[in-house]
Amino acid sequence: MEKKLTRIPSNKMIAGVCSGLAAYLGWEADKLRIVYVLISILSAAFPGILVYLILWFLMPEE
Repeated sequence: MEKKLTRIPSNKMIAGVCSGLAAYLGWEADKLRIVYVLISILSAAFPGILVYLILWFLMPEE
């Protein structure tokens, strides 16, 4: 079965981007959200909000 990268609106906090990424990677959504926020806050070179917005518009809904 081929994996597809999609947003999952049923398990969303904002747009379902992190839950879709977590499902694609086989991780838990809450852990991925924590890692994403920590990387966004601790790294000035990682524009977390911009990346999230781009993924929100590019990833199709499940």
